[in-house]
Parts: sequence; C-alpha cells; structure tokens
Amino acid sequence: MNKGRVEAFSDAIVAIIMTIMILEFKTPHDFHWTAILEDLPYLFAYAVSFFFIAVAWYNHHYMFSLTKRVTKSIYWINNIWLFTMAMIPVATAWAGEFMLYHGPEYFYLLIFTLWSMAYYWLSRTIDRVNHEANPEISQKIKKMGPYFYMGSIYFPLTVLATAIGIYFYPPIGLIATLIELIVMAFWTNDDSDKIFSETAE
Repeated sequence: MNKGRVEAFSDAIVAIIMTIMILEFKTPHDFHWTAILEDLPYLFAYAVSFFFIAVAWYNHHYMFSLTKRVTKSIYWINNIWLFTMAMIPVATAWAGEFMLYHGPEYFYLLIFTLWSMAYYWLSRTIDRVNHEANPEISQKIKKMGPYFYMGSIYFPLTVLATAIGIYFYPPIGLIATLIELIVMAFWTNDDSDKIFSETAE
C-alpha cells in the first residue's frame, strides 16, 4: 500500500481528535479571571490527553518512517488504533468534569488501556513485517520505549496499580497518565529525530 497515504490519513485523524477535545472547554460566563478556575480540572485532563497523543504521534511517525512497506494488516490495525483514540475526547471530557468520581476515571483508564494495547499490536505487526527483509528496522522498533513497556509485565501491573489507586483517589488515573507521558516523551531512540520518511516501495 502507499505508505504516504496511510500516514496522511492517520495524521488527519489525530489532528482532528486533538482539536475537538478543546471544544468541551466551556467559556466562563463571568468576566473575573477567577471564573476560569472552575474549568481547571478539565484543562488538566485536556492537557494530559493532548500531550499523550502528541507523544504517541511522535513514535507513530518514527515507526512509519522506518517501515519499508505498509501491508493490509498494518493498515487495519492502524485503523483500530485510531478508533480507540477517537474515544479519548469523550473519556477526557467525562474524567475532567467529574474528576473526583470513580466511574469517569475508570472509563478513562479503560480507553487508554485499549488504546495502548492497539498501539502495541500495531508496533508488533510493523516489527513482524520488517523482521526478515529488514532486521535492522525490526531491532529499532523493539528498542522503542512503548514497545518495551507495553510488551512487558510492567504494563499490566501499572494498569492494575492505577485501577486500585483510582478506588482510593480517583484523580490518580490522570496523574498516572501524566507520569507515563513524561517518561515516554524522553524514552526515545537516539535516531528518532534524524530519520526521514521514504517513498514506499
């Protein structure tokens, strides 16, 4: 498949998702600057989700720049990943508005868990497609932070610990996501900002 078309399609969906999240932000009906404080919980949830998606896009771009081809399986798994991401604005708005309640925070955790699983599935598939013909690409993907973390025992343990934490203090779901995005933002391959997208063969 034409790699550039799949990348452009993905970029468009990601950009739309990142943009529509801000639409849930309500304009204050008071001219005093303190009126904005009522929306701080949603602004926090929005910032966490926005920058988490930004980090994921960076790694997604890296993988697609590396791979020599996009197969039908990569295309459809990529769509599943985008589908789970499309639920993030809903989860973010609900968790941001009711930050001290269990239900919205558990839903937020569920969406991010499904999204992470879909991302790992996509990474594994790109790895497998390049494994024989381009082993150097396969090795680079295996060294990626998300690939290592989501494929290890640490990922389910983190989800479990976060779920338990939410029971006692609901905002821990957003806090755990914030910590994860900071770690993933710095845990990148050395050449992640030196590659360029090649024309699909």
